[in-house]
Amino acid sequence: MDKKTLRKEVRARLTAVTDEQKQLKSTMLALALVVHPAVRSARVIALFSPLGDEPAIGEIIEVLSREHTVVLPRVEGETMEFYPFSASSMREGAYGILEPCGGVPVAPADIDVMVVPGVAFTLSGARLGRGKGFYDKYMSQSGFCASTIGVCYEEQLVPSLPCEPHDITVGEVLSR
Repeated sequence: MDKKTLRKEVRARLTAVTDEQKQLKSTMLALALVVHPAVRSARVIALFSPLGDEPAIGEIIEVLSREHTVVLPRVEGETMEFYPFSASSMREGAYGILEPCGGVPVAPADIDVMVVPGVAFTLSGARLGRGKGFYDKYMSQSGFCASTIGVCYEEQLVPSLPCEPHDITVGEVLSR
């Protein structure tokens, strides 16, 4: 199955999940992340501001920022960089996603753990994104060596994905 068809199929599966189920699964994923050993020991944690069809892990951004440096992505044109989170600096940016405004981007080598969204994942870490390649490009940068954790609803797990040479796998996948 090609990537476009697979994206459509997974999105159709997600429409069968109620908002209440998604909220419960999101809360369980957020809790799993907060207690994850790699997250607990990290200095700098890269998270994401979730879109409506992604696990709503945004509730842990402020919680984790009390003890860690939390960075969030900001898209400018064809590139994505990660900037320190500050509740007062968040604004709607590219694709309607909340992003930090201002500040200096964090170097890829300074990120200890990156939590990665996706449309679909395999249990072995293959990831299907939205098609723009932002995370693949970022994770393939020189110096990037963070532990990577993909998060998704169990309905987004698939047995296999079509992979191309530029596709980057994640080290671990958490699903609920």
